[in-house]
Amino acid sequence: MAIGMQLGDITIQRIIEQQAPLFDPLTFLPNLTPELLAEHRHWLEPEALDPVTGMLILCIQSYLVRTPHHTILVDTCVGNDKTLPAHPFWHQQKSQSYMRQLAAAGVGVDDIDYVMCTHLHVDHVGWNTRLENGRWVPTFPKARYLFAEKELEFWTGRHAEAPSPIFAESVLPIVAAGRNDRITSSTALNDHVRLEPTPGHTPDHYAVQLGRGATSAVLTGDLLHSPLQARFPHISMRADTDQNQSAQTRRRFLECYCDTSTLVCTGHFPSPSTGRVTRWEDGFRLRAE
Repeated sequence: MAIGMQLGDITIQRIIEQQAPLFDPLTFLPNLTPELLAEHRHWLEPEALDPVTGMLILCIQSYLVRTPHHTILVDTCVGNDKTLPAHPFWHQQKSQSYMRQLAAAGVGVDDIDYVMCTHLHVDHVGWNTRLENGRWVPTFPKARYLFAEKELEFWTGRHAEAPSPIFAESVLPIVAAGRNDRITSSTALNDHVRLEPTPGHTPDHYAVQLGRGATSAVLTGDLLHSPLQARFPHISMRADTDQNQSAQTRRRFLECYCDTSTLVCTGHFPSPSTGRVTRWEDGFRLRAE
């Protein structure tokens, strides 16, 4: 079921597609050393690191945001029927769980006003589209899909060099249907929703700030994948297009929200995935809420 949080006149609900041990930490986080992992295993297990397999536990989820003006879906997970042979646990997935959770939250596909993709990786664009009579069509037919312009240009170029099923199945059909808006990663959608540039994981990755006036919550996208990256912001993820920039952005972001009242809603931390940033020696932690 969808898990909800009320912050003033904004409601935030997590729509969880999957939570499972998925990746080996030393390959997923290439500048993590075996020694550092061993030293911190005691607090990572069992929530963030599976003691049986040794794999990082990640939550694959969207955030459903309702403001007085709009109903917004931030990131759209993996989706069904997608061609993902490099990720066999997601390849040709067929699950009704995601749509059931949206329905449990009282939302149908026609109720979404905006789909905001923090970036265009596989697990953030999947439910952008669904397969209908052999064609990929927008899952949310009345929504405007907000893609950061530089992000879209970057992956369009990559797709031209080496065709990507991810891009072909989950992004290009939205463009072809005329449902996307090209935005900057510092756009203000309205007085309740603003974007914050957080480049590094991808060239034009953005976070989403929520709240009228002050920022009461911020959705991180893939700025962070594991609590290890809060404790040690220098640890970057293997898919970061610029690992140094990612580390710098992560530290700046965590410094900005440390010891504030802002609720930080991570893309992949295991449940509850949300909390307040506090300092931990020369790094940070997310105190769950």
